[in-house]
Parts: sequence; structure tokens; C-alpha cells
Amino acid sequence: MARYMGSACRLCRRENEKLFLKGDRCYSDKCAYERRSYPPGQHGQSRAKFSDYGIQLREKQKVKRIYGLLEKQFHLYFERADRQKGITGTNLLVILERRLDNIIYRMGFAPSRNQARQLVRHNHFVINGKKVNIPSIQVRVGDVIQIRESSQKVPPILESLETVARRGVPRWLELDKAGFRGIVKSFPMREDITTPINEQLIVELYSK
Repeated sequence: MARYMGSACRLCRRENEKLFLKGDRCYSDKCAYERRSYPPGQHGQSRAKFSDYGIQLREKQKVKRIYGLLEKQFHLYFERADRQKGITGTNLLVILERRLDNIIYRMGFAPSRNQARQLVRHNHFVINGKKVNIPSIQVRVGDVIQIRESSQKVPPILESLETVARRGVPRWLELDKAGFRGIVKSFPMREDITTPINEQLIVELYSK
């Protein structure tokens, strides 16, 4: 499966916003965006003017990069959200939040979504006692996500759990730090998703 292999810090600079793609590094003074908070390239420091379409496109690109998706998969998620009852933009964000790699990141088992994706692929987690290695699995209410016993001493997981208090765990999830497991108590409401996203711009873009 294709995936972005370039610099994560470059993506934050391109979107002119901290996307927290590199875990703890984003909270330190080593963060590239803190040192150079302007778009990359020779014209990065010049003033850019965006059309309505450009603003909508940038918002879509930002959300894709936050959740680590490419265009085809993101568009499929939008089509699924559009078919569901309710507000399309909110439906889209809930679908993205329900991805297993995002849940693992939100629970604090990984410092970033990219790291969570790798840990899932390497068979470090089980859902309701069953082994999983597909990061895009959509979790359900009541699902119990647990670190396999043989993986409970993996350094990235232990290091992430030590700093989970800094990020916090959303109220729709429950973390049992001592038991190396978490529970999906409910699906998130729009107000639970605190990432600065204007989903209406994405709906307008795809509705053209």
C-alpha cells in the first residue's frame, strides 16, 4: 500500500499549523515548525493568497495528513459519510476517529498515529481477544483493545504510556494503564473532537 515517505515536519509547515505527526518531538524545542513556521520552498516566506477553492483544498489536505491517509481512501470515507444519516462532515470525522490506529493513539499506546499504524501491523494488539493487524479497522462501542502480553515491554508503548497525561484520553474512551488495555465507551460527539478542523470546507469541496 502506498504511503507518504517524506518529512513529516514539512507537512506541518505546508499547512502552516502544528499537526503533531511526530509524537513527543512536536512538544519539544526540536520541533521544526517552531523554528520555521512558514511553508517550505523558496517562496515559503512570501504572502500567499488563496481562493475559496484553495482554502477548501488546504483543509482537506490537512485532515488527510493528520490521519495519515491518501486521496483514494479519504474519498471513500467521505462517500460513506455522505450515505449515512446525519451531518456529512461530522459523520466523516467520526469515521476517521473510529480507525484502530487513531484509537490506539488516542488511548496513549503510541505517540503518533504513524507509530500506532506500525504497532498494529506488527501484531502488538488484540480486539476482544482476537489478533488484529489492520490499522483501518473500524472499532465499535464496547470493543476492548489490549496490548498482547508478549508486547507489554515494547519500548515505544511504554514510553508513550508514560507521557499520556500530557495529551489526555478523550472522554469517549477509557484507559486501564495498569492492565495495558482500553475500552471504547461510545462514539465521539462533534464537541469531543478538539483537533482544529473545519469539516464543512471539505464537504463543500467534494460537493462541487
